[in-house]
Amino acid sequence: MIANPRLRDERGSVTIQMVFLMPALFLVMFVGLQGALYYHAREVALAAAQEGAREAGSETGTRDAGVETANTFLTDAGGSDVMTSTSVSGSRTTTTASVTVSGKSLSVIPGWHVTVTQTASVPVERLTQ
Repeated sequence: MIANPRLRDERGSVTIQMVFLMPALFLVMFVGLQGALYYHAREVALAAAQEGAREAGSETGTRDAGVETANTFLTDAGGSDVMTSTSVSGSRTTTTASVTVSGKSLSVIPGWHVTVTQTASVPVERLTQ
């Protein structure tokens, strides 16, 4: 029986296809995972800033209490498993309280560190007559 010459010409083609397709597949997976990590870090930073601003803007709240509340929220939400190099700052005027949370999102791509910064502002509660 004589082997079909067309079949012999295609031997190894699957290996060549995999050499080109696997890196592209891994790139898509890592970029998707990196996007999810960034989005999660951004949402946690925003929630921490909102919690801190609400505390700072309460009638008896202070800037320091707002910063402490935001730091506590960051720790409870995962700490360094969500963001690294975090910093929290705040301000309170007679009308507005603001808290800013910054940090670096975790990265699955070596050498690439994305900074996340979120700010929340609320009006200061006050008693009027």
